[in-house]
This record gives sequence, structure tokens and C-alpha cells, in this order.
Amino acid sequence: MLPHEVPPGVDWVTLPNGIRTLAYTHPHTGPAVEAEPARESIPRWAKTTALLAPTLGGGIAAAGFGISYAAPGLIAMTEALWATVALIAAGTLVPLALRTRRGGGRGAGPVQHITQNINATGMFGRATGTLNNR
Repeated sequence: MLPHEVPPGVDWVTLPNGIRTLAYTHPHTGPAVEAEPARESIPRWAKTTALLAPTLGGGIAAAGFGISYAAPGLIAMTEALWATVALIAAGTLVPLALRTRRGGGRGAGPVQHITQNINATGMFGRATGTLNNR
């Protein structure tokens, strides 16, 4: 083969036993220069967490201050709500107590007793019954 017929990437090489032959080769680059080691970038989740941590802490601190300033008002509201509950209970229980005391003495009439007897025979038998008013 003539030198101008050799395709790119093919070159004459000498094998360990001394025979010269054509073989595919890698392109020659200059002497190996040790490059600076690549820096590992910080993962996105780590950046996000690092940015959220002070924000979350600041929010919790602000909530604590807000609750400490609002505590006296919350205690006053609690007392007002208990007073409202007591007023509603008094407005409901007093009329009920008066109604039961008034109704017992006057002629409410006799108490009715209703007796009902139901009989059925067999598993799918029809039920019959009697109703007695006394």
C-alpha cells in the first residue's frame, strides 16, 4: 500500500515481536498535561435547603413574638367566650326548669299505656299484631 492510500486513523505500528503492520490508532495528542481536578458543584437540593433554613427559622421566631404579644388578648377573648357560653346555658336551662315545674301540678291528664303484641309463625310467616290502648 502506498502512503497516500492509507486512510485516516490507520498507521504503521511495530508489534512486540518486531513485525511492522498497519493498525487503527488513536490520534496523537501532545504529552499528557495534568489538568486541574474538576470542582464538584453543590447539588441543587442542598442550595435550596440552605436558603430555606434561615427563612423557616425567621418565620418561627416571628410567630413566637406574635403569639407572645397576642397572649393577653387571647386570654381576654377566652374569658368572654366562657361568659357567652354561661349566658346561653342560663337562657336555655332556666325556661326548661320553669316549664317542668309548672306542668306537673296542673291537669296534664292521665298517662297513656300502649301494649302491642306481635306474632309470626315460621321463618317467612306473616306477622300479625294487636294494639291495646289503656
